[in-house]
Parts: sequence; structure tokens; C-alpha cells
Amino acid sequence: MLRKILPTLVLGSAFLGNAIASTETADTAKIRASAEQGDATAQFNLGVMYDKGKGVPLDDKQAVDWYRKAAEQGHAGAQFNLGMSYDEGEGVPLDDKQAVDWYRKAAEQGHAGAQNNLGMMYDEGEGVALDDKQAVGWYRKAAEQGDADAQNNLGAMYAEGEGVTQDDKQAVDWYRKAAEQGNADAKHNLGMMN
Repeated sequence: MLRKILPTLVLGSAFLGNAIASTETADTAKIRASAEQGDATAQFNLGVMYDKGKGVPLDDKQAVDWYRKAAEQGHAGAQFNLGMSYDEGEGVPLDDKQAVDWYRKAAEQGHAGAQNNLGMMYDEGEGVALDDKQAVGWYRKAAEQGDADAQNNLGAMYAEGEGVTQDDKQAVDWYRKAAEQGNADAKHNLGMMN
């Protein structure tokens, strides 16, 4: 079972830490002031705040506006979240091609979540031509960074022989790595291999 990383999973990482801590201490005005002065990290954090309704009203369109400002400055987390917004149609119309463009920008900066999701787009032919080899390449980049969803997805590609030569040993190895991180899909897939 293949799975895209949801923004809430990735936002639980270091990118969100400062935003949550700041909103809990009622520091929203400082973040907004920095964002309005063009600070990409503050713009990203303000986008997260609107996305989650933390310290500001929940507002997908405002979230997208702030993500876009940070993304256009090259902020990988904002590029990823903007890709997710287009992928899910939250705050913007659903647009797989835009999702791919933003995922690619973040993926090329080494953002594991974006690499996994870009792999999914190739795997499913959403916004790009279906290309299992491209999917495997992006999954591998994220999997090698320890991304459990990508490890599970790469395991599935090996199990099915999609984009790679079918290889049960490789499938089990990747499923195991993901399962050791608590990935439920990988645990299930690993159980199905036995």
C-alpha cells in the first residue's frame, strides 16, 4: 500500500517546532511582523499557523498565501506544503501539475517528504506521465534519508517488480526498515511477505 505523506506528519518535524512554540506563547505578532518583512521562515511558520488554526483563525487560503511567499524564496518546507495544498485542493483548486512542480522544487533540495510524494505522483501518473523508474528513484532518495513512508513504497515497488527487477529480499529489507519506525502499512506488507 502506497501512501503520501500528509503535511501534518512532516510539519511535526523541526519546521513546525518554532511555530508551535511561538503560538503557544502568544508571539503571533512577532511572527507576522517578520513574515511581512520578508523572512521566509516566518512566512512558512505563519502559513503553518493558518493551516492549523494555531494563534490565528484556521484559513487555508491565508496558509497558501504565506506558503507561496516562503516557497518563492526557496523554503523547502513551504514548497512541500504548497505542493500538498495543490495535491489536496486545500486553499487552492486541485492541480496535480502545480503539486508536481512544488514537490520537485522541495525534493531537489533534499526534502524527504517531497521526494516521497513526487515518487507517488510518478507512480500514479498524477500531474506527470506514469513512470515507475522515476517513482523508484524518488522513493529511494527519501528512503535512504530514513523516510518510513518512502521505505514502505520502495518495498512495494520491489515486491511488485515495478520500476525495478522484482526482488523479495529487497522488498522485505525496505518493509522492515519502515516497520521498525512504526509504519503500519509496512508491518502489514511485511506480514504478507511471510
